[in-house]
Amino acid sequence: MSVRPYRDIIRRKSRQIMVGNVPVGGDAPITVQSMTNTLTSDPVATIKQIHALEEAGADMVRVSCPDEESTKALKEIVRETTVPIIADIHFHYRRGIEAAEAGASCLRINPGNIGTADRVQEVVKAALDYNCSMRIGVNAGSLEKELLEKYGEPCPEAMVESALNHARILEDNDFTNFKISVKASDVFLSVAAYQGLADACDYPLHLGITEAGGFTAGSVKSSIGLGMLLWSGIGDTLRVSLSADPVEEIKVGYEILKSLGLRHRGVTIISCPSCARQAFPVIKTVEKLEERLEHISTPMTLSIIGCVVNGPGEARETDIGLTGGGKGNHMVYLSGITDHKIDTDGMVDHIVDLVEKKAEEIEAANAVEAS
Repeated sequence: MSVRPYRDIIRRKSRQIMVGNVPVGGDAPITVQSMTNTLTSDPVATIKQIHALEEAGADMVRVSCPDEESTKALKEIVRETTVPIIADIHFHYRRGIEAAEAGASCLRINPGNIGTADRVQEVVKAALDYNCSMRIGVNAGSLEKELLEKYGEPCPEAMVESALNHARILEDNDFTNFKISVKASDVFLSVAAYQGLADACDYPLHLGITEAGGFTAGSVKSSIGLGMLLWSGIGDTLRVSLSADPVEEIKVGYEILKSLGLRHRGVTIISCPSCARQAFPVIKTVEKLEERLEHISTPMTLSIIGCVVNGPGEARETDIGLTGGGKGNHMVYLSGITDHKIDTDGMVDHIVDLVEKKAEEIEAANAVEAS
């Protein structure tokens, strides 16, 4: 009997679209995105937040465009930022047209709630004229009245039907440059809806557990829901929705992808929870290293283990390792090999220096390989 290798994730085959210069779907990397919480009509504050998201690794950023002041500011926002900007549009078809004209790379929209067929045609025409993709965004909390009457409550079948109805409107206008999401705050509902939609179409899927909660609860809920979908091969782009700093959404999104081997960015720290055997303060050390190494985008692994029970074994599998030793003498491993000892004082500075040098070596090797 053939057994699927336990680390294999076979991604669902979807068509590919472009969000600005970023491919979504097909064999493209799964992208990570977030949304600003500043007033879009305040371009200075919004640009500042987008720059922070760019630095954290955001592949694209969504901004809400509820009024004309916001779409007017969008032109400056697009000009002053690097990542593709997605304009979040609800109900007002003119905002969609204005956002496309202002340079948005994508419109988050539900074609069924922006008015008559001719208004949909106008938005589609603007998207075509300005090379703008779209996302159909279905939420369990805002399903159409007729679907709620038909099914009695938000359910996977209603969400999939809503998504396909909206998709049909765009298809009837010869527009297929879009992705779809079917989000719910309930993990089971959201996962089932995405599974149904994945079987029903080949459009790229934007994953998310909406209104997931605060940082801790929302991260856990999102990790469970998105992890289930990603492990089964479903998903082309994602947002972790947290009641927290949007930068944290990017960090958690990457950690989810890194844990599944689907995306690699920055330093992955493997560390023990600490116990009475620890030969140095593991928790404080890891906290300091996470903060000091945020600027590293080069993928690499770092193990920080407080004692020799698991330390040597973990260090053999990481680029750089630190294992706690007796009398303040801790072993440093490089590429899995014991290299030298270091005492507790200055340990964090030393590890940061090693990581930065390793990142430079990796980047230099990559540059040579690419040339």
